[in-house]
Amino acid sequence: MTSWAYETSAAKLAKALPRRWAHVQGVARQARALGAMAGSDAELLESAAILHDIGYAPDLADTGFHPIDGATYLAKIGAPQRLVHLVAHHSFAIYEAQLRGLEDELSDFEDERGSVRDALWYCDITTSPDGDEVTAEHRIAEIKARYGPEHLVTRFITGATPELLGAVERTRRRMVAVDASIQGGQSQSV
Repeated sequence: MTSWAYETSAAKLAKALPRRWAHVQGVARQARALGAMAGSDAELLESAAILHDIGYAPDLADTGFHPIDGATYLAKIGAPQRLVHLVAHHSFAIYEAQLRGLEDELSDFEDERGSVRDALWYCDITTSPDGDEVTAEHRIAEIKARYGPEHLVTRFITGATPELLGAVERTRRRMVAVDASIQGGQSQSV
């Protein structure tokens, strides 16, 4: 699935939106690093990471809201349902959909509200537009500065901050627990 996801994302973003392509590659790198935490969902997480912003592709814009446009496209081309839903609901999309009056369109997709979803949000909110790893607080400040105080995206990110930081914290706790488990297992085998 990951090879297909990278090819699909590259075809839609690499030439048309090179900075967005850099961002999604950075998000995917972070997702790959969370593989141990994601366990059997590691491939799903990485695939969702590389595809999460595919809805920005100019030829996919329908509603103008990239989570819905991306998920709709992925559903049309037969992507796995869980992947489609993760893309639709990435980074607290429901809140921005409400601000845009698109909550009915987003309701076609299920928010799984679990560790994979949290990890995807973590990877997105800790990756700069250029694909570099940053703190969530830095990324939130960058978004606000880029869009300006009156923009809908600034209103969204301001209101979404507690939910996004919650996902970051839950993911960090899960990463610590997995690392401790791995370390414990290694010390027992010595």
